[in-house]
Amino acid sequence: MTYLQKLASDTAQHFLKTYGRSPRWIVAAPGRVNVIGEHTDYNDGFVLPTAIERYAVMAADKAPGTAIQIRDVSGVEPAVIDLSAPVKPGTPKWSNYPRGVIAGMLERGMTPGGLDVLLNSTVPLGGGLSSSASLEVCTATLIEAVTGRTLVPVEKALLCQKAEHEFAGVPCGIMDQFISVMGRQNNLLLLDCRSRETQLVPMNDPAVSLLIANSNVKHELANGEYARRRAQCETAAKILGVSSLRDASPEALENARGRMDDVVFRRARHVIGEIERTIHAAEGIRASNWPAVGQLMYASHRSLRDDYEVSCKELDAMVEIAEQIGIKGGVFGCRMTGGGFGGCTVALVQTEVIESISEQLAAAYKKKTGIEATIFTTRPAAGATIVKGQGSPSGSPGAPIAPAGRAGQNSFATLEALDREYNGRPTSGRPANSERRCGRHRVAARQGLRYPRSYSKAASGQ
Repeated sequence: MTYLQKLASDTAQHFLKTYGRSPRWIVAAPGRVNVIGEHTDYNDGFVLPTAIERYAVMAADKAPGTAIQIRDVSGVEPAVIDLSAPVKPGTPKWSNYPRGVIAGMLERGMTPGGLDVLLNSTVPLGGGLSSSASLEVCTATLIEAVTGRTLVPVEKALLCQKAEHEFAGVPCGIMDQFISVMGRQNNLLLLDCRSRETQLVPMNDPAVSLLIANSNVKHELANGEYARRRAQCETAAKILGVSSLRDASPEALENARGRMDDVVFRRARHVIGEIERTIHAAEGIRASNWPAVGQLMYASHRSLRDDYEVSCKELDAMVEIAEQIGIKGGVFGCRMTGGGFGGCTVALVQTEVIESISEQLAAAYKKKTGIEATIFTTRPAAGATIVKGQGSPSGSPGAPIAPAGRAGQNSFATLEALDREYNGRPTSGRPANSERRCGRHRVAARQGLRYPRSYSKAASGQ
């Protein structure tokens, strides 16, 4: 039995105890870890996340009336969402994530009627592993299952992002919702946050794994720091005369240094460098060049710590310990992941020494900080799934929603229409001939990079 099957079975048992009957539907959506590409998504850059084997799971059955009642296995205050009136932000605070999604589905005529729902999430809260997006995408997947209608994957992801903007008040980028919807097993997803185009990046080498360490220092992205940095990036782009920092070069930034304050300059330097590091990391993974990928991860962490200032002493301690273990001890690279101000680190490690690395990290971290870390490994997981109900035979392991030949493949006309609805602007349209290339040259052409370029140079930020 897989981890998800066991979690779904446990959730079904909790539902039976809570509501006195078995659920008709069970759905799941994964959290994610971003291997590299932090705070680039809302700057139209590239990100390289993977879905993880930690999930938000919802079990549900029809209920009389027009209310959706959502209870949580943890016993937090339940949410009651009345569908007979316009759905608006409300209480408890956590319910605004599913509220926003339900409101968006109702606007599309996808009305589920009254439901009893039980939520069971193993995605760490405040850990930078996208517990909020997994909850949003899980909610959208449940409404799809109940109504028997599915959304285009990109539309589904953008609807969930809009819910987080308007109901939770967090101006997040598109990465978290995209990977939770479009994740593919044994693949990372290189996402172009401007065009919404995705490329699968296989990670099939069993000799390497991702090790996630939760610092157990929690953060709140809605406290203003996220929005403040986003505004600083917009200020830098305006000074540079570009629509977003995606279009800025290191040379242009250096030339404009005298026209912006030091904080804005450093924020922009991180974003511009991180976009390039992300492209090179994807190529390193495709080539199984793990030392090069590891150096890019360390460079990313330094930039997040010093230029973007979203790390903290606990995350820095975890990365320092990993670096001390080093390649000889089985660690290729390590960095903080997620929005910052606490949360998790992600390390690229040799599979055969995972247990030893985990023990060393946990012991040294406890000695340095006095805090017990939570450490686990993951393989790249699949995206949103119906485990039981419409679209999947009862009791089956689950089927991805709206599978596509390529993750997130959509026509440019569709993407433009969706962008107008959700972001008030169209995409740039069909790519120029120079961008219709495959592999690294296609990505490099779109980004305007000179290719090839040495990994060591990219890792050092030169």
